[in-house]
Amino acid sequence: MELTFWWVLPLAAAAAVLVYWLTGRRTGGTHARPVAHSERLTTLPEYRRALRRHRRWLATAVVSGFLLLAATALAAARPAERSATQPELRNRDIVLCLDVSGSMASTDAAITGVFEKLAREFDGERIGMVMFDSRAVQLFPLTDDYDYIAGELGAARRAFDDGGDGFFSGTWGGRGSSLIGDGLAGCLRSFPEWDSSGGGDRGERSRSVILATDNYVSGAPIFTLEQAAQLAKPKNVKIHALNPGDLDYGEDRDQPGARLRAVAEGSGGSYFAPDSPEAVPAIVQQVQESEATAYRGAAQLIVSDRPEAPLLAALLAGAVFLAAGWRLER
Repeated sequence: MELTFWWVLPLAAAAAVLVYWLTGRRTGGTHARPVAHSERLTTLPEYRRALRRHRRWLATAVVSGFLLLAATALAAARPAERSATQPELRNRDIVLCLDVSGSMASTDAAITGVFEKLAREFDGERIGMVMFDSRAVQLFPLTDDYDYIAGELGAARRAFDDGGDGFFSGTWGGRGSSLIGDGLAGCLRSFPEWDSSGGGDRGERSRSVILATDNYVSGAPIFTLEQAAQLAKPKNVKIHALNPGDLDYGEDRDQPGARLRAVAEGSGGSYFAPDSPEAVPAIVQQVQESEATAYRGAAQLIVSDRPEAPLLAALLAGAVFLAAGWRLER
């Protein structure tokens, strides 16, 4: 415990001494008048009891007045408590990587709808979004401007629901369609490079890609899915895959769902095969909870005012002082 304005106490003490000195000078010249046969009054038992009672209340008034002054001065000096803490921060970067081919429209709409609602509750997360078909197009980069995020996700959700071709026109015109490896590679480029010099992004944020695709390739991609997944390792990115088109191909490891699962789990991420778009909110919530990486921030000095004790003492002393003054008046 320490006093922020410690100099208030000597000033209060000096003021109290000055008032006492001035009061003493004013009353010092007053001469008592002699009264004949006063002992007849002062020897009465009632007088003695009244005098003792008066002296007790006078002493109470003096002590409570002193305590009131001391407690008020102490509260004015602003007692404070200093402590150091390292806050726990929860930050993550999430890139929505959405295959916008026709078979994925309902799942993409569900994902963007969930994140549109979550954007109003985010605190510290940065969200980005990339759409791909035969080409990858970044809808918006990683940002924590949640009003902007919610607006862009709302526009994307409406486009998915309505099938507005103009919204996805930049994703067409490549060599085929549903080029999954190229799309994933484009999504991974949304993350900044690690800064090993000590500044910028030093890896204190968890990184994840939510990849929504059925992994059906129709064309000649530059990157295979596995090659694109290798780009995630230097960036320490986890891939969480949502595949609504997962079908049972038995033990065939080359079937699209099995390859997508291997890539996602190999990155430390997860794989989901939702039966319907209604299952997406619970899946996204699970991914969000698993990606909440906690780390300690820089130490912070916290100064907390603690005036409770002196203020309570001043309140009690003031009440006693008023009571004593009332009794002395009677």
